[in-house]
Amino acid sequence: MQRSWPAEGATRVPYWVYQDADIYREEQRRIFHGPTWNYLCLEAELAEPGSFLTTFLGDMPLVVTRDAHGTLHAFENRCAHRGALICMQSRGRAERFSCIYHNWTYDHAGNLTNVAFRKGIAGKGGMPADARPESQAPKKLRVEAIHGLVFGTLSESTPPLAQYIGPEILPRMQRVMVKPLKVLGSYTQVLPNNWKLYMDNVKDTYHASLLHLFFTRFRINRLTQKGGVFVSADGAHHCTYTEMVEDRGDAYEAGGMRSAGGAHDFRLEAPELLEQMDELGDNVSIQILSLFPGFVLHQIRNSLAARQVVPKGIDRTELNWTLFGFVDDDEAMLRRRLLQANLVGPAGYISMEDGAATGFVQRGVAASPDRASVIEMGGAHIGSGDSRITETAVRGLWKAWRGYMQI
Repeated sequence: MQRSWPAEGATRVPYWVYQDADIYREEQRRIFHGPTWNYLCLEAELAEPGSFLTTFLGDMPLVVTRDAHGTLHAFENRCAHRGALICMQSRGRAERFSCIYHNWTYDHAGNLTNVAFRKGIAGKGGMPADARPESQAPKKLRVEAIHGLVFGTLSESTPPLAQYIGPEILPRMQRVMVKPLKVLGSYTQVLPNNWKLYMDNVKDTYHASLLHLFFTRFRINRLTQKGGVFVSADGAHHCTYTEMVEDRGDAYEAGGMRSAGGAHDFRLEAPELLEQMDELGDNVSIQILSLFPGFVLHQIRNSLAARQVVPKGIDRTELNWTLFGFVDDDEAMLRRRLLQANLVGPAGYISMEDGAATGFVQRGVAASPDRASVIEMGGAHIGSGDSRITETAVRGLWKAWRGYMQI
């Protein structure tokens, strides 16, 4: 079915983008398997030679490894023989990978190294001499690591990773990833919506203090606080930040906002949950950074995490969270990070609503593929600025998406 974009351009997003199975299939080809860098894992998750983990590139299952020489690899988790998964475990260490179905064996770079009974037994059976089983070998990714984050791409035309991220966003990534990392834990959240709704949500700086009551009631993040938004030149990536300066205004109360009501009646039983050490030395309390198509890096107080957005169909998404700190964290900082991990995730005080709200959109637009979202906060501009009462980064997301999809 031929689809056309609304005449208003960047300020409208038609709802068929979340509902069309053909669009979803094309996204796999043009975006996830195309000239984009996709987040795979933290380098700290593959700290030892021989270590591996399994993940996804869009719909494609992957194995990510560090070989005996310390080099990172990523390849399709699909045996060249009959297509079964090569690696069944989620993570660990291995000398080699053997498909459980027929025991074909692969090295840490995804090369086929052995075919069981290739020459048959006693001159009978086996493959002919001119057989080429490696012709159906797993696809291999280009892999780059930057500031402890590992990314992969299937395309030879994808620019170098630092160039792909760009000068507007890369310094904001460097700001957080300043020391060797220590993995604290991970979990997966299932979202009842299209993957783009979550990325749209992450880039929407306008909703945070309206949807998330905990943010506003405890004055963690209000739009009356100082902050801003950075958007990459192509619109694909963004970063928003909020400063630690306490908001003393009453804009939410005066406006009768749902998120402000009764703030004076609420107290935390454990107020240390919100105690922040300015460990990065720049007075920023919250920074949310995203890279197209599906990576998010957050600093919320002293909570640090990488998020991977994995599409699982037109109306299902998996969100993988990996919490981390720094190797040199003392016991007090480790406790602070673990305590503040309760702010985020599927049951987090300030993020549990995101999965629900995006699911509400998926349900709400079910009968209206011909209608569109109104994305006019901040006008029609796509770019950086010092106001968070804007949807500039959301417009940037759709500018990038349309470019890759050629719509």
